[in-house]
Amino acid sequence: MKTAVPCYYHIDVEVSPERVGQVSRILAAHLRYWDLENLAVPVCHGAELLLRAIDQHATDKHTSIELWWNGQHLITAFGDDDPDLRPDQDLRACLADIAAMSDGWGCCASDSGSKIIWFSQRARAGQRVPLVPLAPAPTLRQGLPLPRALPTALLAAPAAPVDDTLGAAAAVPCAVLEGSR
Repeated sequence: MKTAVPCYYHIDVEVSPERVGQVSRILAAHLRYWDLENLAVPVCHGAELLLRAIDQHATDKHTSIELWWNGQHLITAFGDDDPDLRPDQDLRACLADIAAMSDGWGCCASDSGSKIIWFSQRARAGQRVPLVPLAPAPTLRQGLPLPRALPTALLAAPAAPVDDTLGAAAAVPCAVLEGSR
């Protein structure tokens, strides 16, 4: 299972066609360092899609990228200050691809007027984890000592005599007693 230690990474990028590959390799290196190599391909693919879309459509090429790992989900967020970049128009195809490959995504505005586009990837349980057979747990019979110290005659003692007043009533079924009332 993956480690549950929360991790955070932040990088500011001036987007250009040359920087797209560099940023992708930087993000992949951090994911390998966090032992999340199986999430590197989808995260880097989503980052490349967003960086290329920002490079094509934005007038302000500055963006911030943040990675958060909480032990179960990896959230990748892109923040930019370009008021002319509209996610519903300029980034529609990019966001459709991100929605198809991620477990969750969204876009929100901040108080300063910037936009934040994020997507998340969930760590799947059992990925690349070898199965180890467990030793069988002892049953109750194996865990308790046997009473070998007592002789067999004491273990098979005769039963105590039954009280005669209760013996006759105990032999009659309950349905018969209720019907006789």
